[in-house]
Order: sequence, then structure tokens, then C-alpha cells
Amino acid sequence: MKFVDEFRDAEAAKKLAAAIHATVTRPWTIMEVCGGQTHAIMKFGIDELLPASVTLLHGPGCPVCVTPVELIDKATQIAALQEVIFCSFGDMLRVPGTRCDLFHVKANGGDVRVVYSPLDAVKLARQNPAKEIVFFAVGFETTAPANAMAVYQARQAGLENFSLLVSHVLVPPALEAVLNSPDNRVQAFLAAGHVCTVMGYEEYHPLAAKYHVPIVVTGFEPLDILQGVHMCVRQLEQGRAEVENQYSRSVRPQGNVPARELMSKVFRVVHRKWRGFGEIPRSGLGLAEGYRQYDAEIKFGVEAYSAVEDSECVSGEVLRGIRKPTECSAFGLRCTPEHPLGATMVSNEGTCAAYYRYRRGKAATASAPAVVAAARRHTASSAGEGAPATAGEDASATDLRSKS
Repeated sequence: MKFVDEFRDAEAAKKLAAAIHATVTRPWTIMEVCGGQTHAIMKFGIDELLPASVTLLHGPGCPVCVTPVELIDKATQIAALQEVIFCSFGDMLRVPGTRCDLFHVKANGGDVRVVYSPLDAVKLARQNPAKEIVFFAVGFETTAPANAMAVYQARQAGLENFSLLVSHVLVPPALEAVLNSPDNRVQAFLAAGHVCTVMGYEEYHPLAAKYHVPIVVTGFEPLDILQGVHMCVRQLEQGRAEVENQYSRSVRPQGNVPARELMSKVFRVVHRKWRGFGEIPRSGLGLAEGYRQYDAEIKFGVEAYSAVEDSECVSGEVLRGIRKPTECSAFGLRCTPEHPLGATMVSNEGTCAAYYRYRRGKAATASAPAVVAAARRHTASSAGEGAPATAGEDASATDLRSKS
């Protein structure tokens, strides 16, 4: 708890919020890339601390959310086969396909299992030689090393009944797709710290230079995000467009070199479809030629399958930063976590899920955690607003332990 409290300290949040207010002289729009950052922003009310002229847009940094509907359909088709034990992380089970989700397959007799590591699926393959074990390999660069290790171990052990349904995506091409969009409003990015822990951040330098956008590698705690925003607005105000590393306690320029080497052996870069974007060139990972026998799409003959997204769901526009969830007519009514229209309402990193959990039907000031309440009072007085604390802002609370 001491480590967490260090990055949720109200006094430090006051200083960072005041520094942002003192730096900003004109409107700026910043996109946080990671869904984990989005949830932290909503949970701790970080956006409410910022000047009105600083807008945070929520990006495509939720791997569950950007998985296209046709891959969900492929998963449900494979999982329904009698000879298959289909393994996945839990948040994929409720993502709707065009006909059903994986929970529906499980309810109808399919052997669908939640695992905590792809290596659990390798273990199942050893224990069940008469079954085909399929692992749904979804994720950004963060989860790719573990999935690469699973395939590598399966080949080393001579397991022929193990395969991956691969939906790995890469962050930099998605950022470029956002910047190339005719609807783009993004002027700076908070890059996902955990992705850069694996990959480093050298590949962001060409993007920053080409599009003249600051990119700040940022962590996930309140102070991380506030500091990341401050670093962005400072660059914007100074006319700079550089890559900076706020998350230096975890991220190095080269990332995790052994993990990257394993990824390069097992995977190759491929074109990949993204929910809301369509196909983005060279934006995904597929199994390398030497590991093709572990590709579930090939093994089960579903490579050519395609599907169309639900027209009522606007998650694609949410993922591109064009709309916020509250601008969707279905939000909280026809689309809820229990009955989702799209993945952004299902995933633990989904933007719609974050708004539903932390902002639906609540007065923001009454529900704000103490670090935000204290910092808001400080920035209000610093700006000369003289705004009193509301009843929901307990002046005696100086940390998040009782609220988070």
C-alpha cells in the first residue's frame, strides 16, 4: 500500500494540477492511449482537475475492444467444436459476436475455460492429448511475449494439439491511423507505459517528428497521469514535439530486449483489422512461418471468414476519439455491461465501461476520490475561483485508501 499511496498523494496532485493550470494558455487536446489510463482518469476524476481548455480524448488502447467482430465469430465457431477446449482471459467471454458470445457457447455445452496465462493452456494440452487446446491470444505488445513463450514451449514439447487464435495488435500504427484520420483532433499522446515496458519507445520518435506531436510515455496512477499531461502541455506551449518518458521507473528506451527477441522468433508483423478502424497496414502480429502449425485459423479452416459490426454500436468512433460514451443514445439504456452492444462496454479497459462505472448518474464532485477533491480545491483557489468544497469532498481525507 505504501508504494501505491506514493503515487496517489493529494499534496503532490495539488502541485501538479496547479502547474498544469499555470502552464496552459490556449486550448489543447490530448489522447491517452491505454484503457487502463482511461479507467484511472474516470475513477480518480483526473479530467476534472484540468483547465477547461485541456481536453482528454480516449484512444484505442483496449485490446479486447479493438478485436474485430469477425475474430469473435471465429472464436465462437472454434469453441463450439466438440473436440476443442477453448481457453481465454475472462473479459473476452462476454464480447458479442454477430450471433453470440463465448459465454453463450459455454452455456450450450462448449468447453470454454478462463485461464490466467497462456502457459495454463499449454499445460492443458499436455494433460488432454485427445483434445485440441486453443488459446485466444488477444493483446498489444504487452502480452505477446507470454503468448510467444507458450507456442515456443509447445513446439519444444512436440505438442500437436495446441494452437493460438491470434489477435495481437501494435500501438504505433494505430496512433498513425488516428493522426491520419480526417476527424483527428489529437495534438499530443499519453503513450501506454506497459507497452513501452516491453517495446521501449524509440519507435515513437519518427511519429513525433512526422506529425509534430508530443508523445509522453505515461504510467497509470493519478500522479503519473497528471505529470504526463503536464509534460504534454509544456511541450505544446513551447512548440516542441518530442518523445519523453514519464514512466522511467519501469520503461527503458530499448524496452525488454529478451522479450522482444522471443517475439521476433515466434511472430511476424502482419496487416490487422481493428474494430472501428478497418484494416491498418502492418499493425498486428501473426505466427511466423516456422510456427504456422499452431495457427488456429489455419487448423480449423476459418481464415476466410468475415463479418460486419453492429450498426447501432458506436464503439468504433469511441475508439478513434471522435465520440465519448455519453454521446451515444444507447449508452446505459440499450447498452449496459449486462447487455452490451459492443466490446467497449465489456472490457475491464473499455471506455464505455469506465463511464458506466464511474460517471453514470453521479455528480462528479460528490463521488470524487479524496486526492481529486483536495487538488480541485487547491486549483480552484489558485485560479481565483474561490470555490468551496462540496459536501462530498471530505477535507480531512488525504489519501485514497478509504475511497478506492
